[in-house]
Amino acid sequence: MYGAPRRTPAPLFDTPMHGTPRFQGPYDPSAEDAFVRGGHPVHEETARPAAPFVPGPRREAPPRPVVEETDESGTEAGPDAGGGNARRTGGLGRAFTGVAAAAITTVLAVVVAGQVAERESGGAAQSRAADRPTDRAGAENPASRSDDRPTRTPTAPAPPPSYEELMARQFPIDPKLHGPGRFDAVPGFDKAPGKGRKIRYRIDVEQGLGLDGALFAQAVQKTLNDPRSWAGRGEMTFERISSGDPDFVITLASPGTTGDWCRKSGLDTTVDNVSCDSASTERVMINAFRWAQGSETFGPAAMHAYRQMLINHEVGHRLGHNHVSCRTPGALAPVMQQQTKSLDIDGVRCRPNPWVHPGS
Repeated sequence: MYGAPRRTPAPLFDTPMHGTPRFQGPYDPSAEDAFVRGGHPVHEETARPAAPFVPGPRREAPPRPVVEETDESGTEAGPDAGGGNARRTGGLGRAFTGVAAAAITTVLAVVVAGQVAERESGGAAQSRAADRPTDRAGAENPASRSDDRPTRTPTAPAPPPSYEELMARQFPIDPKLHGPGRFDAVPGFDKAPGKGRKIRYRIDVEQGLGLDGALFAQAVQKTLNDPRSWAGRGEMTFERISSGDPDFVITLASPGTTGDWCRKSGLDTTVDNVSCDSASTERVMINAFRWAQGSETFGPAAMHAYRQMLINHEVGHRLGHNHVSCRTPGALAPVMQQQTKSLDIDGVRCRPNPWVHPGS
């Protein structure tokens, strides 16, 4: 044992590993003629052939930045600088430095690319949002986008026509209409507004006329109690009822039915299609054709005034007044003149007038 010749120990690893130092046992400083493999001294007599290299799947490594190494004095370390240990330390350091730099470069590239993409997507979204209208809270208001729905200008509903507007209109009716002769009382109650003798009346409208009975009743009450009418001097006041016993009944009827009731009092209204006070009955007959269409003497522009004249004239007969003709040319015709037929009586032409006391 002690006198046995010295043998070189077998290597710990038979096959050199790529990039890994190969341990060969104690270092022999006398082996100056050893060659270097992979940066490590290997004895010639113990070197063994390496196992064949089998390449694995190839992976693309990120580009490595060129790192210029310098020694402590600032001078570049070339291939001749230093011995084997210096070359080993420099090669391994450059490898680690390159890998670290490549990793940092890759991370920075990913972060920068993500930030750029985020800015671009955010900028595009902000640009699109800036083109869209928003509400006060900053949220997009989809109801105001013109490309989603057509723009409509809201229109307020038209107000119903006023009393004056309705009284100025003409209404369609057949001048030869003959209704069924059945009547309906207009419901409601209009209190007498003035002083003097109270006269109560009821409003009846023949069925099937197609005319507004409420408008007719409103017109009668307003006209009879106007200061220019029969109640203007305070001698009487008119009150509308729909039940009970009236003093008379103002009746809106077709031309045929008006003729039937006027004949009961010996009057013929068919010649000029006019109205009458059927004195032998309770009814003051208002011809619906005249109420709806007026007369040539007043014309269509004065429908309101003609209807006032028609009411005052026929109720005047019920109050006991007879026909009166105009005596002064160009003056207002008396309300008891037959203004539906003519404004020119015995060569004296007067102007149309709906009132009992036109100057009041």
